[in-house]
Amino acid sequence: IITAVGRLQRHYRLYQILSESPLKNARDIGHTIIKTGADGVVDLSDVAQIHPGIVPQWTTVTANGKPAVLVNVKQQLGANTVAIDRAIRTLLRQNVDSIPAGVKISTWYDQSQLITAAASSVRDAIFIGAALAALVLLAFLRNLRLTFIVAIVLPSVLLASVLILYVLHQSFNIMTLGGMAAAVGLVVDDAVVMLEHIMRRISEHPGERVPVLHSALEMSKPLAGSSAATIVIFAPLAFLSGVTGAFFQALAISISAALIISFLVAYLAVPILADVLLTSRDAERAERPGRLLGWTSLHYGQVLEKLLRRPILLVPILFAFLALGGWSYTQVGSGFMPSMDEGGFVLDYKAAPGTSLAETDRLLDQVQQILAKTPEVASYSRRTGLQLGGGITEANTGDFFIRLKSHRRRNIWQVMQSVRGQIHTQVPGLRVETGQLMEDLIGDLTAVPQPIEIKVFGANPRTLEKVAGQVARRIGKVSGVAEVFDGVTIAGDAVDIHVDPVKAALAGMTPGQVTAQLQGLMEGRVVSLIPQGQEMVGVRVRAPHDLWNEIRRLRQLPIVAPDGHYLALGQIARIQIKAGQAELQAENLKPMVAVTARIEGRAMSTVMGEVKARLAHLSLPQGVYLQYGGLYREQQKAMHELALVLLAAILLVAVLLLFLYERFTIVLSILATALLALGSVFIGLWITGTQRNITAMIGITMVVGIVTETAIFFFAEAQSSGVSELVRAGRVRLRPVLMTAIIAILALMPLALGLGAGAEMQAPLAIAIISGLLAELPLVLVVMPGIYAALEAFSRRMARSSVEKP
Repeated sequence: IITAVGRLQRHYRLYQILSESPLKNARDIGHTIIKTGADGVVDLSDVAQIHPGIVPQWTTVTANGKPAVLVNVKQQLGANTVAIDRAIRTLLRQNVDSIPAGVKISTWYDQSQLITAAASSVRDAIFIGAALAALVLLAFLRNLRLTFIVAIVLPSVLLASVLILYVLHQSFNIMTLGGMAAAVGLVVDDAVVMLEHIMRRISEHPGERVPVLHSALEMSKPLAGSSAATIVIFAPLAFLSGVTGAFFQALAISISAALIISFLVAYLAVPILADVLLTSRDAERAERPGRLLGWTSLHYGQVLEKLLRRPILLVPILFAFLALGGWSYTQVGSGFMPSMDEGGFVLDYKAAPGTSLAETDRLLDQVQQILAKTPEVASYSRRTGLQLGGGITEANTGDFFIRLKSHRRRNIWQVMQSVRGQIHTQVPGLRVETGQLMEDLIGDLTAVPQPIEIKVFGANPRTLEKVAGQVARRIGKVSGVAEVFDGVTIAGDAVDIHVDPVKAALAGMTPGQVTAQLQGLMEGRVVSLIPQGQEMVGVRVRAPHDLWNEIRRLRQLPIVAPDGHYLALGQIARIQIKAGQAELQAENLKPMVAVTARIEGRAMSTVMGEVKARLAHLSLPQGVYLQYGGLYREQQKAMHELALVLLAAILLVAVLLLFLYERFTIVLSILATALLALGSVFIGLWITGTQRNITAMIGITMVVGIVTETAIFFFAEAQSSGVSELVRAGRVRLRPVLMTAIIAILALMPLALGLGAGAEMQAPLAIAIISGLLAELPLVLVVMPGIYAALEAFSRRMARSSVEKP
């Protein structure tokens, strides 16, 4: 080893002083002289064995059962996962010749595949929705030119929205693309409303040149109001916190961008296109209803007129909506995030406390055999003594990441349940937990990885362990609860060496000096470095393993006193084996044990209701109390925030409506209709077996804006509260309401059916909006005019009575 030890100036020059060590290999180390005297020279090789060795290994990493090196690539904030994946693959292809023979490089997990597949699924849903929208328009309008205008408006709006997302530094992901898919129906609605109004004005003046732009101006106020009513719905989402806010602010931005562009295109571009492409003949043909639509319009008018003349008929309709909606609300369970098949899952494991690395490997070989026999498993990697995130743990702890085949017979939840059941049966010494990677990521972000977490607080650790065991046994009996852990983590057994300070002092040492010698003897010390090829290898000096591999020999381990004499370790220390102790946990400086579990096959709210019922009868010692944490607590917090968002959205819509109409009767009619539509959402969630999770709550909030938008267009036609005027407005709005509702439903249908990767994340949103759209037809066209007429009549009676009072 060459070491710089100083500098020398001589004859106007500066020299570097280097000291070169002769140690280059094990032979040179052996010839190191450690003592000289009259009896001769003592080399290191005379008193020590010198041989190559390796650093003690307390970790193991494998892939598909073979030793491997796993390289984790993490993206920086704001980086593009798909672009990083492509760059890495390109780099590996370019350097394939430099990879040594026998080394195989393969991908064990690629998040970009899920992102790409999910984005493609949502993109396909948008294209399918657009194609279906064109077919519906062609069926209703029976005019290629009108269909062509809407057909070019839709992609134009979506492309312009993409530019806005780019400017706002948003990326293409499940939430932004899902927002654009949800906005397809709203975008078409704006264009259809404008076109339908222009066509009606042209058809009212056959043979005349009707100023199209003037007709467009007539719709400016209701169009702007309807767009604003939907956009303000998303304003409160900006105040959502945590993971919920991070997820759905992106969705709100994408929908808001699409709606703003849609308004501008419908207000500016559609009238110009209509003026250039359409003729009075097109308008007359488009305004002429078909046989089915004409029959529907006629009978709808008769029903509405009868209802308006006898408002009492509204009562059973309103009661039915309220009763069925309220009952459905009680039947729909709530959850946190929608479940999504990610194509792979994490299996965390832990052997008994103190299990050696070799014994842990033996147990995990059995797990690997189970995975190898599972037909849905494509590949797996394993870390022992390490975590998926790279952290170091004990030798009895680690995890598997299991990647499944894209085409398989069972879904991921069935595979996880099967693997877990086989491990419990065939490898009883191993405790395992399963979960998908995104679930683990969300758990890490919220610092509460488990859905169920019951914290037991108290002063006495022994009492806490006892109560935690009782809690675990009770909740384990609840249907849907899996992977129950009582929270008591036992550390491995230890050999305790207690140095007697008095005896050590008589030998001229302190306990710290004895401990330092023990560490040097057992672990050894790196005393030098020697070059080996292109790297420096440490020279470690330690005592032979045979001197301390048993308790008996450990007592005889020689300790050197300061005066040079030797004494056995057992002379100055007490040595005994100490059983493993429970790890102590605390929260806010209070002793705590956290009982955790996962939920399978049932809604979180339903399971937690039963868990609370079972624990309500648990007799707790004095000073011991329970708290609920985990994802359940995060879900409760998120639901509370979303309820406030919904309330704020309704208040904002009410303020906007007052600004537009300056009449409380219209505002109350629209708000009552929107709130009634919420009941239909719960009916739809109940019928489809969908949980009331965060995504569904966003859909519920959107329904308020959608119904409000349709109601605004209705009142743009109704000039008074008279029966004939309301019937006329209803018949005018019948066709556009039917068209836009059908288009929006068909556009959301691929997402609602969960077709494609990642679609499960948007399915509750789509189901909620579709349910609201189905209820929108009778509510806006039938119930709302009745409510408005009744409120106007009541208002007139109140006004007359106030005038008649002296």
